[in-house]
Amino acid sequence: MIQDSIKKTLWLGLILVSAVAVYGQSAKLESFPLSSVRLLDSPFKAAQQTDLKYILSLDADRLLAPYFKEAGLETKAINYPNWENTGLDGHIGGHYLSALSEMYAATGNQQIKERLDYMLNSLEKCQQKNGNGYIGGVPGSKALWEDIAKGKIDAGSFSLNNKWVPWYNIHKVYAGLVDAYTLTASEKAKKMLIQLSDWCLNLTAKLSDDQIQQMLRSEHGGMNEVFADVAVITGDKKYLVLAQKFSHKAILDPLLKNTDALNGIHANTQIPKVIGFMRVSEVSGDKEWANAANFFWNTVVNNRTISIGGNSVREHFNPTNDFSSMLESREGPETCNSYNMLKLSKHLFLANPSSKYMDYYERTTYNHILSSQHPDGGFVYFTPIRPRHYRVYSEPQQSFWCCVGSGLENHGKYGELIYAHDKQNLYVNLFIPSTLNWKEKGITVTQNTKFPFEEQSSITLTLKKPQQFAVKFRYPSWVEDGKMKITVNNKEITLEKDQNSYVSIEQKWKTGDVISVVLPMQNKTEQLPDKSAWVSFLHGPIVLAAITDTTDLKGLIADDSRMGHIASGPIYPIEDAPLLVSNNTDLATSLKTVVNKSFTFSASDIIYQEKYKNLQLVPFYQIHDARYVIYWPYTTQEKLPEIQKAMKEREEAQMKLEALTVDLVTAGEQQPESDHNFKGEKTDTGIFKERHYRNGQGFFIYDLKNPLLEARKVRITYFGSDKDKNFDVLVNDVLITSITMDGSEGNQFIDKIIELPAAIIEGKQKMLQIQFKAKPNSSITGIYEVRLLK
Repeated sequence: MIQDSIKKTLWLGLILVSAVAVYGQSAKLESFPLSSVRLLDSPFKAAQQTDLKYILSLDADRLLAPYFKEAGLETKAINYPNWENTGLDGHIGGHYLSALSEMYAATGNQQIKERLDYMLNSLEKCQQKNGNGYIGGVPGSKALWEDIAKGKIDAGSFSLNNKWVPWYNIHKVYAGLVDAYTLTASEKAKKMLIQLSDWCLNLTAKLSDDQIQQMLRSEHGGMNEVFADVAVITGDKKYLVLAQKFSHKAILDPLLKNTDALNGIHANTQIPKVIGFMRVSEVSGDKEWANAANFFWNTVVNNRTISIGGNSVREHFNPTNDFSSMLESREGPETCNSYNMLKLSKHLFLANPSSKYMDYYERTTYNHILSSQHPDGGFVYFTPIRPRHYRVYSEPQQSFWCCVGSGLENHGKYGELIYAHDKQNLYVNLFIPSTLNWKEKGITVTQNTKFPFEEQSSITLTLKKPQQFAVKFRYPSWVEDGKMKITVNNKEITLEKDQNSYVSIEQKWKTGDVISVVLPMQNKTEQLPDKSAWVSFLHGPIVLAAITDTTDLKGLIADDSRMGHIASGPIYPIEDAPLLVSNNTDLATSLKTVVNKSFTFSASDIIYQEKYKNLQLVPFYQIHDARYVIYWPYTTQEKLPEIQKAMKEREEAQMKLEALTVDLVTAGEQQPESDHNFKGEKTDTGIFKERHYRNGQGFFIYDLKNPLLEARKVRITYFGSDKDKNFDVLVNDVLITSITMDGSEGNQFIDKIIELPAAIIEGKQKMLQIQFKAKPNSSITGIYEVRLLK
């Protein structure tokens, strides 16, 4: 029975990833199903096992509670807290289906399989009780979907009819059912998936394309991707049509024109859409959509991605020519972004097996994904690159962010692209200890390596019978031309890179053949994409970083608060960060190997401050529970005084404001607004001069925290040249000011400070509700930032 299941899993996995459909186009390569690859001892195997324990520590009944509530069934436990009981109820349950499916395929662990079966059986009860195919934990979803079906649509970037991104939420259920079917051959999951897809077909049957596009303004995950998957699974084109309808044209159209219109928009909202564009192209054969996805990948990777493989600041794409906001923020690259960029890279690589996709895949897997899980368990949301800041880790029973959901998945699927194949040949993409069972060919591959702690890897083949085929190795971009060496049974082979930067060894292979690969690594520096005077050090593909200290790690293990995922401890002055001073244009040559310490380097010769001379650079993925430096400011001896003066002036102003700030919301940005319980009517968001704002003709409200009762003022930021805008600002329903705008404040951002009335201060409220309310027949100007000040 188990063998039959494995056979089916292999077949289904190939169908899904090779983009073969009855009306589709086949990709050049196929990945192996996770069930064919097993990890051997390595940091990846350790991370996989840590993740497995985290997965099993979660209470399935608590994850299922939102679904039971919405179906009108009696719950067996209460919701988990955090995002799971504040509007995004049930989203982790969908991720959990995927994580269980991936982990079972990757390990064969029976406890994981039992948990998956329990989840599916329970969700099936909810679907049956709902009676219309629906499965979801979105609070108040019955009324929501009834209104949507009638064309009553009020969509914002992170809300739909005043619900927190409901399509994004249930997308996780769709994706989980796809994974349960394709990875574990669950016929139950397939049946549930088709019924859930038919529910959506019926729901949207009377909506026009314009209404659907209006609805897609609200974050909706990869709904187009899953419907393309369903089209492949069923062979029914109606689901492909639905996938095309659920493709957001506001994002697709610029990409079709090779236009980068990404500045300021929410990063992880877009990446799943683009994965969907690529998936639709695979199934439909639309090359233009594939080109759009490839253009997106190129501009994000080449212009918006830092050395660890991540992108975005405060969840949004920053300008390609200015990374200062990322350097200054507590909220650096988001793990979910990299999770999704790896998915997109996989699709693009299988369609066009260029090593550039795998170079990015390797870099991001080692330096962002592997680093995003604590060795004892716990996932990271933001990875700040601000010098001497730190990361926060989730706690299993308290933290339920999006990056917990994707984190549950990340560390169970390291085996998905170590190898790939075409009809005849084997591709070796990553140098990770593992075994591969290529069952159709009767071939077993064992890869033994301690990479990156040794510059080589060894492949041993076991075959049922001798066979002629090629083994194709990626020639990594970090290996100098002519330096990579390969021997077969100790005999060196002459290598020639193809146009995709792979080297091919073809012969008749037999059991016991050993292929050894030598991969020399060099030190190098990498600037930020804006070419500013900041560098990151790498050894081969591995990003090096230094621990600076372990002080003031506030909230290191997150609680269940809405902003617990942010490292809210004090920020340290950038002007006091370790500074590199050298007239040598190649700073990497100054790195020295530390004696008797593996993979450890010193930059003492070029670090300016004496107190930092003893810092040691190690793989970033090894650093936890500490403040660190990934990017280092640098200058020459001649420019040192000028640089120090400029940094000090800028930093002093920022630190002074930081010290006065009690709470802050950046208006118009998704997560900050959600964390501050945004509510509003007749209001919209936009971007101006690379900054987000919220305006409107009705009202909008934020809840600002005042835990120590220190608040004395409110500072609001708007643009001074706006005219004919008249609105009130209230705190706890008390009017604190009325603003009339006539354009006289000039073409500049205005920071208006308003004293809080004595009655509010004396009320000693730990939560202050600030409201912006338009005057009759007028409107609220764009509000960019709201700060509560001491």
